[in-house]
Amino acid sequence: MITQVSSSLYQQLINSDDVLISPSVTFEQRRKDAFERFKSIGFPSAKAEEWRYTNIQPLLNDTYQIDAHLPGRSVNLDVAKVDGLDAYRIVVVNGVFRKDLSDTIDESGVFVSSFNEAADEDVLKEHFAAHADKSDNPFVPLNTALAKDGFFVHIVGGNVVQKPIHIIHVGAADSQTFFQARNLIVLGKSAEAEIIETFINEQGSAKIFANTVTEIVVEENAKLEHYYLQQSESTGNYNNHTEVIQAKYSLYNNYNCTFPGASFVRNTINVRLIDADVESHLYGITLLSDSELADNHTIVDHLKPNCESYEWYKNILQDDSTAVFNGKIFVREDAQKTNAFQQNNNLLLNPNATINTKPQLEIFADDVKCSHGCTIGQFDDEAKFYLQARGIGEDQAKTLLVHAFAFDVTERFKNEVLKQHVNHLVELGLKHA
Repeated sequence: MITQVSSSLYQQLINSDDVLISPSVTFEQRRKDAFERFKSIGFPSAKAEEWRYTNIQPLLNDTYQIDAHLPGRSVNLDVAKVDGLDAYRIVVVNGVFRKDLSDTIDESGVFVSSFNEAADEDVLKEHFAAHADKSDNPFVPLNTALAKDGFFVHIVGGNVVQKPIHIIHVGAADSQTFFQARNLIVLGKSAEAEIIETFINEQGSAKIFANTVTEIVVEENAKLEHYYLQQSESTGNYNNHTEVIQAKYSLYNNYNCTFPGASFVRNTINVRLIDADVESHLYGITLLSDSELADNHTIVDHLKPNCESYEWYKNILQDDSTAVFNGKIFVREDAQKTNAFQQNNNLLLNPNATINTKPQLEIFADDVKCSHGCTIGQFDDEAKFYLQARGIGEDQAKTLLVHAFAFDVTERFKNEVLKQHVNHLVELGLKHA
């Protein structure tokens, strides 16, 4: 049954015949099946539990141009620059991989390309729509059916990428535009990589609405450090779904950072620990202002024994902003000896700011060590007074206290350059009215 009340975007999409155009015969049936699934369920409404605190109806009621690819158009990437970071640069504009703006990676066993160009690769055929499409997020089948391009990263087993791979997602539009990117990251056995994704939109761009799906496979004994930096402007609206599959002895670390700018951000990160002796870490720092909304949904699914997960999200809210945290940990019957931790802390800097937090823990095994919780609070006036009494100005005192609040998360960053960059962005994003 279609769940949306009304949707101009829905009507535009179901009338699309792009699903018949597939970069690979292998994908054609999967795309058709996904399209039929999307048409049957439609976009979610606020009545759906997973979207209870995030009303996307205003976004869906708009009329968009669909997939404006802008081939050959130059884009300004200065906002995404990270001082001191030595990395390979990959650029995706409106969901399309731009080879002309991207670095060539000349390392043995490291393949980075357009999703479409890799359509005949066996690895891509094996994993496309094999993981994310098992979720109940209706934006995933929509993406599977109609996404035109994205990036493909394959690190062949045993290889360690020598520099971080910095993927810059750019939104650029002359009129309201909806686009989708489909991405796949596969790390073979004992491979290691560091991937940074930065989301920006071009200065002066019209409103964009991006729906991105990324499937990540971390095979046995592989290690992936994965950073998100959301630095878009107010015309940016993003729905990102990331599905992670981890095999035995693997490690996946995700650092999810959102800063003032984008009007709407919804990040869904699902991590499936499908084998024994797996380790996952999810860290989040969200700083909002004005009337922005950021919604972070996570699932950590422990399916096998002797695994460990550690999740810590912190929100700092200014003005009339709203944040949502919905974190679920599942410990299945076979997942004995699981060690799982989840925490969400929230700092409200304005009485008009709103947080909706829902940490959840479902345990079906009996020999585990698990905990979860959340806190909500305001500035510690005594601490601020203590700093001011020692000659520190009020604005600087507030900045120091916010850094101290965020420290539990930022200190976990493995990349020191990114740690300093994020601390700088936190300082830039703070208002001192």
